Parts: sequence; C-alpha cells; structure tokens
Amino acid sequence: MTEAHSTQAKATLFQTATSERYQRWRLVKDKMVARGVVAGGLSIILAVVLIFFYLLYVVFPILLPSHAEVVGRYDVPEQALGNTVFLSMEEQNEVAVRFTDTGKAIFFSVATGQLIRADALPIPEQVQITSYAHGGVDKGVIAFGLSDGRAVVVKHDYKLSYPGGKRVITPAIQYPLGAEPLVVDKQGQALTKLAVKLGDKNSTLLAKTADNRMVLSSLSKKESLFDDEGTWEATDSVVEMAADDVDFILLDKELRNLYLASRAGDLTVVDILDKSKPEIKHKLNVLNQGVQISSMEFLNGDISLLIGDTSGVMAQWSMVRDQQNHFSIEKLRAFKVSDAPIITINPEQRRKGMLAADANGEIGIYSSTAERELIKEKIAGGKPVSVTLSPRANAMLLQTEDGKINHWTIENEHPEVSWRSLWHKVWYESYPKPDYIWQSSAASNDFEPKMSLTPLVFGTLKASFYAMLMGVPLALFGAIYTGYFMAPSVRQYVKPGVEIMGALPTVILGFLAGLWLAPFVEANLTGIFALLMIVPLSVMIFAYFWQFVPEQTRHKIPDGWDAVVLIPVVIFGAWLAFQLSPTIEALCFKGDLRTWMREEFGIGYDQRNTLVVGLAMGFAVIPMIFSIAEDAIFSVPKHLTTGSLALGATPWQTMTKVVLLTASPGIFSAIMIGFGRAVGETMIVLMATGNTAVMDLSIFQGLRTLSANIAVEMPESEVNSTHYRVLFLAALVLFMFTFVVNTLAEVIRQNLRQKYSSL
Repeated sequence: MTEAHSTQAKATLFQTATSERYQRWRLVKDKMVARGVVAGGLSIILAVVLIFFYLLYVVFPILLPSHAEVVGRYDVPEQALGNTVFLSMEEQNEVAVRFTDTGKAIFFSVATGQLIRADALPIPEQVQITSYAHGGVDKGVIAFGLSDGRAVVVKHDYKLSYPGGKRVITPAIQYPLGAEPLVVDKQGQALTKLAVKLGDKNSTLLAKTADNRMVLSSLSKKESLFDDEGTWEATDSVVEMAADDVDFILLDKELRNLYLASRAGDLTVVDILDKSKPEIKHKLNVLNQGVQISSMEFLNGDISLLIGDTSGVMAQWSMVRDQQNHFSIEKLRAFKVSDAPIITINPEQRRKGMLAADANGEIGIYSSTAERELIKEKIAGGKPVSVTLSPRANAMLLQTEDGKINHWTIENEHPEVSWRSLWHKVWYESYPKPDYIWQSSAASNDFEPKMSLTPLVFGTLKASFYAMLMGVPLALFGAIYTGYFMAPSVRQYVKPGVEIMGALPTVILGFLAGLWLAPFVEANLTGIFALLMIVPLSVMIFAYFWQFVPEQTRHKIPDGWDAVVLIPVVIFGAWLAFQLSPTIEALCFKGDLRTWMREEFGIGYDQRNTLVVGLAMGFAVIPMIFSIAEDAIFSVPKHLTTGSLALGATPWQTMTKVVLLTASPGIFSAIMIGFGRAVGETMIVLMATGNTAVMDLSIFQGLRTLSANIAVEMPESEVNSTHYRVLFLAALVLFMFTFVVNTLAEVIRQNLRQKYSSL
C-alpha cells in the first residue's frame, strides 16, 4: 500500500512539472528575471554615462574661448573740460569717471556717456598739473603732481542705495590725505614724475623733480582722542641716484621696493623699507638693443612688473629668491602683442590678467598664469588715449584719439585654465623656477591660483603603487595557499576571516593610520625595514630545521595545516625585528635612521608619508584581491589538478602550470579591481598623507591624491568658479582613468579566458 501511494505521488509531481500551465509560468519567471538583469545592467551603464556627461557639463565652460564685443560708442563726455589722463569705472559697470589734465573729475554713464556730475579738484590758481599717477587701479586713488612741488591726492568712491527697491549709484570725490595740496618737494620744483601708495597708517609719495632729483615723502598717521581723522606727519628723504633718465616710477603696495626705469631699458630697484636711507638693491637692463620701454605697470599684487616695449612685446618681470636666499629680478614670460609700440597696460584688479593696447588700436587680453592670449581685437577710431578694465574684468572702456569712447563687454570667466597651467610646469610669482604646484586658495586677495593637476595625478599613482606593492603579494600568495594547499577545515575559518577585513570602514583605517600607525612607524622605522628581512629569514631557518624533525612527529601535522605551525615563527620573527632594531640603528645608522638619511642623502622624513599610506591602503585592498583570486583558484576544475598529479607532476608544478594559468583571468580581475579601489580611495589618503601636493619620489614624503583633493576642497569652493570647475575636471580625469584601466583589464581578461579555456 505504501509503495502504491509513493508511486502515485511521484506520478502527480511528474504530471505537475510537465503540465503546460506550470511550464508557461516557469517560462514567464525566466523571462522576467532575464529582463530584470538586462534592465539592471542597462541602468548601471546609463548611470555611468550620465555621470560622465554631468562631469563634462560642469567642466565644459572652462574649455570655451574668451571673447569681447562692442556694445556702445559715444563722444567723450565734457571734452571741453580737458584731455583724459585717467579713466576708470565702478564694479557694477554703470558709472565711469575720467580725470582730466585741467584737474576735473567727470562722472558719466557707462552705457550712454551721459554726464552725471563734474567736480573740480582743489588745484591752486596759477599752478599747473605737471604729472599724475594712480595708487593702484583697485584703490581708486589718483595723485596729481603740481608745478610748485606739491601734490593733490584724491579718491573716487561710489555709494549704493536702493530707494524704492531700485539700485542707485552715487559717485563722490574724497581726499584721503586732506583737501590741501601736500608739499612733496620743499624746493618748490615741478613734479615731472610721480608715484603714490596709500595705507591705513602709512602712505608714501615719490616724485622726480624738474631739476632731476628723486624726492621721497613718507607720511605717518597720528591719531588722538580728540581728532577722529588724525593728522599726517611727513618724513622727507632723497634717493641718491642720477634721475635724469628716469621715465617710469612704480612703488609697491608694501612700501618696500621702488622701481625706476628709463626708456632705454635700465631698471633700478630701490629698497625703501628704511624711508630715511633708501638703498639701491638691483640694477639691470631688461630690453634688447634697439628697443625702448613704452609702458610699465604692476601686475595685480605689485609683485611682478609688466613692461611693454616699442617692438610690441609685453614681458613679466618679478623679484624671486634663489636657493641661497638671494633676491634677483627674473623674466618669467613674455607676450607678443603686435609689431607696434605698446602704449598702455591695464592689469585686472582681482586676477593675474592684463590688457595691453598698441599704437595702432589693437588690444589683447592675456593671462599671466595660463601664459596665453585670450582675446585679440582691433579698435575703431585710431590710437587709444586711455583704457580701463572694470573691477570684475567683464567690461572695458577705451578712449581713442578721434574723441570717442568705446564700451566693450568681455566674456572671460576662466582665464587661469589652460593645458599648460594644468599639466606643465609654470613659473609662478616669487618662485625660483617653474614647477608643478597645486595651491588653490590663500588668505590674500592678490594670490595667484596654482591649479596644476600633475602633482595630484602623481600622488594618486604613487599611493596606489605602494598600496598594491604591499597588498598584491600578500593577497595573491595567501589566495594561492588558501585555495589550493590549505586544508578545508582551516580554510573555512581563514577565508571568512580575511573577507571580514573588508567590512572595516576606511574612515576607521584612516583614523588608525593617522593617529596610531604614523607615529608608530616614525618611532620604529628601522624595525619596519628589519621586519622585511628577519621574518622571511626566520621562516627559511625554521623550514631548514624542520626537515631534521623526526618523521613521526612531522606526520602528526595534517596536510594543509603548515601555515598554523608557522604562525608562532612569524610572530617571533616580528618581535625579534623590533628588538634588534635599536642595535641595528646604533651600529649602522649612527643611532637614528631618519637623521642618517637626511645627513647622508638629503632625504627628509614626514610623519604622515607614503610608507604609512602604503601600509594602511595595502591592508584595505587585501580582502578584495584575496577573495576574488581565491575563488578563481578554488574554482579550477578538480579533474585538471587530479589529471596533472596522475601524470606525475608535483603539487607545486600543478599549481604553477595548471591552476594559475586556468585561474589567471580571475586573478587578473582581482588585481585590477584592487587597483581601482586604491586609485579611488579617499579617507585613508585624506587622513594619513598630510595632504601635501608635492612631487617627490621618496617614500618618506607626503602626497595628495585626486580623490582626497576633491573631498577636501569641494565643500569650500564657490559654485561655478574656476576652482569649482577644475575640481570637477579632476573628478573627470579620475573617472576617465579608471574607465580606461577597467576597459583594458576586461579586454585582457577575456583574452586570457579564451586562451586557457581549453585546459
């Protein structure tokens, strides 16, 4: 009866499995799963493509060319009040001012040229204006030298108000040193050349007089309880040098250096830190024979000089310090504007860019850092008379000799970025030579952004290399032993134990690397290197003496349990390495390895360095490489290994000639996935490297990677700024790098699989 029921049940199950309805339902489930897998794969591909295009969308604006276009042209406002000696506009590009050679300040609308107001400066009667100078285009300060040895210093200012919700800009003239003319030359000689710099506490005026003397007037502000404005006390001195050939005078904003130049190209730098005793620091000629200086201005920050000559070349000269701590004037770069003399140079107020105009009405806008020409245009109306860039460098006004003012708008959002500035060496201001540097921000507004991606890419590859150098051998040899030689009873504990290492958050690993591992390595550097020699040597010595152990004792250790026996040996070798390290250090390295390296080879040591990163990040990639490689080795069909052993091959020969070749696609995939993990790692390199963007091959120096740089600086960058877009460019570089590497890895893996699939 029981057998009958069993037979009947089996028949029922067979009928159900073969029924048409059941088969249809199973087919539907198969199709649903297949389409779900396809949809999941396509969604992943779509997500990757969308990420790529979003990165490209953010980066694309820095690749667009700059351009300028004329939006207005009108007569010079109140031309009868005098010729223009200085032209400027306020930040909103709504109000401009022109100062005339008759001592008038004429404010007018930028868009239409309509007069807003005209102010007369306090120029005494029977006195003529003989010179003028600006105290920095970003300060709005203008000084007029007079024929009686005095000077008038004025400042144009703009106040914003919003009556009825509408913006109104009200221009005004101020007198920061007082409305009364200041006595610069007590002998009353006319001031033919003038330079001025104003500060909160100290101000300086320098003038060349009609009898060729260089007069320096230093003003110090004295404040009292009863006088809110305070008074200025003057200290006069004379620069002891022949001034008959001085045609250009510039004074830096730190009131430290004075630059004097002749048209023949002779440049003199005078140290005026001690205002009572000016001292000449440098003298040199900055031009080739047959060429003359036609214009000279400071680049933003007053660190570099922009010198234009009659051959149409504009050169940047800067004071640099060499390795012996000596200062010298060096030519950083030059731009060929045209073949006509450069008559005016206008630096940008907030960036390291400049506008140059020649005698034929051709203008060019250039970026110093990127070392490239951004815009080149021809101005209608002939020779330029006066030019000004707006504070944001998005507009310009240019007066030509035909009595017209040209109003141009400028589209030039990211001038600092070029292929050269991103990937080549750049000679930055105050640096002794061209170099690869990443330094995107500083406390000063005069800062020159340094956005070279080369040290970041170098740091990424350097950190990944040392991480793989540590992780790959340990992971692969461990996977080979575990997957092929180790006993199953041991493997069931070892494999999950190694894989659970991968569950450790990288922020914890980075925290431990920065706060524990880095000081430990610094204090035990000799022990770390001794470890690499003593532990393998201990294992080899143990293996040598193991063969003399009686066979009866050796056979008590089951096959595949050899690693368990070696654990005490490895621990003892590590302990011995650290115990012997002080002796080794005393005998071989004069008691301190770090000091010995610095004195003998000039190799410095940073506590958070590449060695620490290699140890910590190598530990992080081991579980991934080990798990994938071990699965590939363990999955090699048993008939291949047993067939090899049956033909007389030893286990080692079988492993090297059969197992590794068959598992090579999986092993290669494990290495490439581990490499991708190392390249994209963020938290460990962020916390354990010191984040110094230096290009140094030494394993004892820090580094900065692309991913860590993005993590550190992205929260602080201004949206849509050059810095912001360059960070996205760094992300795009990282994306493309991993994409190319993974694609090549997949191609190689498929070739290996096809090659060894016949085994």
